Formats: sequence, structure tokens, C-alpha cells
Amino acid sequence: MGQDRSRHAAPMRRGILRWNRGDLAILVCGFLAFLSFTFGAPLFQPSAQSHPTALARPAPLPAARTAPAAPAPSDGGAAAGAAGPAQPAEAQTPGSSEAAGPEVPAAAPPIHIRYPSAAFDVAIHPLDLDGEAQSSRTIEPPATKDGYWLTPFGVPGKGSGNTTYVIGHSWEGADAPFNHLSSAAAVGDHIEVETAAGTISYRVDSITTYLKSGLKDSAVWDMVPNRLVLISCYTEDPWGKNVVVTAYPADPQ
Repeated sequence: MGQDRSRHAAPMRRGILRWNRGDLAILVCGFLAFLSFTFGAPLFQPSAQSHPTALARPAPLPAARTAPAAPAPSDGGAAAGAAGPAQPAEAQTPGSSEAAGPEVPAAAPPIHIRYPSAAFDVAIHPLDLDGEAQSSRTIEPPATKDGYWLTPFGVPGKGSGNTTYVIGHSWEGADAPFNHLSSAAAVGDHIEVETAAGTISYRVDSITTYLKSGLKDSAVWDMVPNRLVLISCYTEDPWGKNVVVTAYPADPQ
């Protein structure tokens, strides 16, 4: 009986010891939890090295969208002021719809052109073009001394969104109005275009000669509102060159 008691006593004591250790662990965990809730912060702060985002600040609220900041100056350049110099406004093409200009009648087909200083006074007729002529810019007007308005492009007058083109033949061995574009046209001259809605005054901005082979790909064909372009053969080289007179609306002279 004595041996039996000793055999059962040891396990009982070990069982009591295991329960006491578990109870102690529960008490310690409860105590740590109490401290954590009481002081409002974790007892063990994770390291930033092992958890890179653990100490990151919360992202700020998005700010109002602004223009991108100017790039910082290079090491060799001087830093600009905080505001920086004002940038100039974009240059405007003379005669463009944005630029201020004289009042003109509503856009309407041209019927007559007078260019006093070049002894140029001609009737204007509409000239329709097929798709091939428009794309190749290779246009042959009727063999007369009048002018021909290219109808697929601009119409002179207020609200026009493109250039008005008037073309005509220069003549060898004969006096013809379009011959004078090569010999008498000058920058600053005034041209009057009579339309179905009224008369528009233009001022010559440039006189340029082009190789016939290069005219079709030149800036002459750029879409420019309210521009007037007169085109003919250049009399000093009628088979190789064209003369182009460019003008924009101006106050009457």
C-alpha cells in the first residue's frame, strides 16, 4: 500500500506543477494585455527594417490639381524666383480668326479683284476641282486673262475658316493682269476683293516665287483663316516657277 501511494503521488504532483505553469502563463498574458490597452501602444514595436511600412505616415488627402512644377535648374544654372518670369503669349498669324482685325462682310464668293498699284483689275469666276486636282495641287485654269477662285478651299469674309485662292495665267508676248504680279507687286500694297456680300480690303504680306515642282508641298496650302493667295506663272521663268502673293484683311486705304 505504501508503494502504491508513492507511485500515484508523483504524477499527481507533476500534474499540479503543469497546471500552475499554464495558469501563470495565462496570468502573464492577461497582465500584458492589460498594460497594452491601458497605455494605448504596442509593447513590442516592429522594426522598420523588417516591416518597411510599419512606421510610414498615412497618405495625405489629395490636393487640388495644379500645373506641373517647372524643372529644377541644373547645378551650373542660377535658380529662378519662386513665381518665375511670365511667358509670352503665343504669336498669332496675321488675319487669323483669333487676331483682332478690321470688320469684314460675311463670307461670300468673290466676283472681282482690284489691285491698283499692279494695274490688276480682273473678274473672278468659280473653279471647281475634282479630288485628284485637290490632292495633287496641280491645277490648270481656263486659258483666259480672268481670275479663278478655287471653290473647295476658303471663302473671303467673316467666318471663313481657310485661305481664299485665286489663280490665273500669265501670258508670253501679251499684256495680261496676272503678269503684273511678277513685276509690280510689293509688300504693303492694298488689294480690294469684291464679294457677293460686300468689299474686303487686304494688305500684301509677302511675294514669293516657288519652283512648280515644289509649290504643291509648300506652306501656301496650309489652312489659314482669312488669308488671300494669288497664284500665277512667274514671267521670268513661266515654265519653271510660280509667283505667289499673300495678303490679309486690312483697313481700307
